[in-house]
Amino acid sequence: MRRTFAVLLAASAALSACHRQKTMPRNEADAAHLDAMSHAHAAETPAPNASVAEPRRPVTAAEVVYGTVDGRQVRGYLARPADAAPGAALPGIVVIHEWWGLNDNVRMMTRRLAGEGYSALAVDLYGSAAATPEQARGLMGGVMANPAAAVSNLGEALKYLRAQGAPKIGTVGWCFGGGWSLETALHYPGQVQATVMYYGRPVTDRARLAVLRAPVLGLFGEQDQGIPVDTVRAMEAAMHALDKDVELVVYPGAGHAFANPSGQAYRPISAADAWRRTVFFFNQQLKGHQ
Repeated sequence: MRRTFAVLLAASAALSACHRQKTMPRNEADAAHLDAMSHAHAAETPAPNASVAEPRRPVTAAEVVYGTVDGRQVRGYLARPADAAPGAALPGIVVIHEWWGLNDNVRMMTRRLAGEGYSALAVDLYGSAAATPEQARGLMGGVMANPAAAVSNLGEALKYLRAQGAPKIGTVGWCFGGGWSLETALHYPGQVQATVMYYGRPVTDRARLAVLRAPVLGLFGEQDQGIPVDTVRAMEAAMHALDKDVELVVYPGAGHAFANPSGQAYRPISAADAWRRTVFFFNQQLKGHQ
């Protein structure tokens, strides 16, 4: 069975003009602004022209408390293969939502990863999901105003998966979450063994990248107005100069959020190839096979 999603078109002329900006964020506020611009046209609503496969094998999933940050419990969504033996030590994947928050689209992606044989934990850096771009912008701004809490949150997710016996752990995220996928590997270099970032904010500072130990797969759109290709290539060059294991793929004709089946930027062919690469990469790095 395949699940269908739809697209709602909405964009203003002013924001369209902003989309043409080709500068990199100078600070966290700028980063939040670029993420907001990239999604200003989007809406999370069902539609008939986009479909995404269900998990390759049956999975079980449930809401879980995976840690405590600043004295408050943090809740996420854990999915595992249904045929996994109780207590089986599966490789883990931390799944990081885009600017909409931990919604049904992210839960679906989490189940798909579990269907590939992983213990997949979708974190919640917001505390609630957004229904409108304005809500998403506010929630994302809250994280950007206190990034230390997000770093702690992701550290709790890593700790949770390790406590379940995960021998290796990867991270994956989209947009806002794509940037945080790389940030997780930078903040916890000894605890992350593979990182996938879908059109997340690039890091080009060699001093920051020097601590990176996890191989990185980056998936970007050629027409992403918030993350221009030259900054993607600058990150690639910086990583190569540091002899880091990195593969960055840029999809011709694709824009920001091309892998999100619930938005108008969705490109099914590019999204399918990106998913294939993601699964192949995690199988290599976390399972040691293809």
